[in-house]
Amino acid sequence: MNFPYFISKRITSEANSSFSSIISKLAIISISVGLAAMILAFFILGGFQQTIKQKIYNFKGHLEITKYNMGNALDEKSISFGSDFYVQKDEFEFIDHVQAFAYKPGLIKTQDEVEGVVYKGVDDQFDTTRFAVNMQSGRFIHHKADGYSDEVILSKHIANKLSMELGDKFMIHFVQNPPRFRRLQLVGIYETGLEEFDKSVIIGDLGMIQRLNEWNKDQVGGFEVFVKDKSKIDDAENILFNAIDADLYVDKVSDKYNQIFDWLGLLNQNVTVFLGLILIVACFNMISILLILILERTYMIGVLQALGASKRQVKRIFLFKGMLLVTKGLVYGNLIALIIALIQDQFQLVPLDAANYYMYYVPISWDYESLIGLNVLTFLVVSLALGIPMTVVSRIKPIAAIRFN
Repeated sequence: MNFPYFISKRITSEANSSFSSIISKLAIISISVGLAAMILAFFILGGFQQTIKQKIYNFKGHLEITKYNMGNALDEKSISFGSDFYVQKDEFEFIDHVQAFAYKPGLIKTQDEVEGVVYKGVDDQFDTTRFAVNMQSGRFIHHKADGYSDEVILSKHIANKLSMELGDKFMIHFVQNPPRFRRLQLVGIYETGLEEFDKSVIIGDLGMIQRLNEWNKDQVGGFEVFVKDKSKIDDAENILFNAIDADLYVDKVSDKYNQIFDWLGLLNQNVTVFLGLILIVACFNMISILLILILERTYMIGVLQALGASKRQVKRIFLFKGMLLVTKGLVYGNLIALIIALIQDQFQLVPLDAANYYMYYVPISWDYESLIGLNVLTFLVVSLALGIPMTVVSRIKPIAAIRFN
């Protein structure tokens, strides 16, 4: 039988009726609360980053292919459906979906308000399933087989500002020479929570822009590309850049909104600092608690050494004791974190202000890699810290320890 492990189990069972029982429970609580906080921090951060990124990707795709334009960014040059990229798009295995778009600036005029907007035209290939998470009320526009639809969807921000409701009709004046206007009908309201979209973009039929720009049916402003694996967007960009026509360029949506993506990246640093602080506190608590346990068992240490136990064996007794406390803390910490995360994920009990956080409740991302990594990291770091109080054991002399009692 493993002698240090046997003694460690005996003092653990006897501790239920001693002062060390309270100390042991404090150690377990310290580890469990710290680990639960770290796990929840990673789950919430991952959910927050994933939600923001998904909102942008659902609205703009992962990559955009447009024609080089040295003038006004909204005065687009057209791309043909007959371009080599669109014809050969099925040959790129990493592409999940491609949809056409075009933009045109305009002014919405009501009886009381005038609002500048950007009209985004889409065709019947637009992925309404991805966009459905942004719809607040109403429906998406219906495209016509002949001509173009006069239906549009507005953001909740624009609709509220113009005091418009579903079914209302209004005039939009397009900025071009000569200026033109169209009468549109509001059939749906969306909300992403992102000011970059909600404050200006309305969505309607691509056919209207084709008519206003005097384009043919095969001419569009550009293509939004969705990739199957988001972790390989950079590779997809490089492949498409080398494959498309010389007068076209491909741009990552994350680069177009780099301020948002950089801000999301900075949040990782905050969580890393938070992780370090919790680990330091957990290590300090375990060192203190183990020192108390060692001092409480000073007489036992002296007796064991007098009976022939080596200092290494005595050290291992308290090392097993400390690792047992860490293991229990990890188990309870995981249970606490997973239960809280599951409740929040299912019932959204903790709300958020969408105006500041771009979402209505605290999101949860089930990042099992981080879960396992945090458990391993916590166990290793705290276990290594247990070596510090072990130096006290090596300095205890049997005669002095026995007299200590």
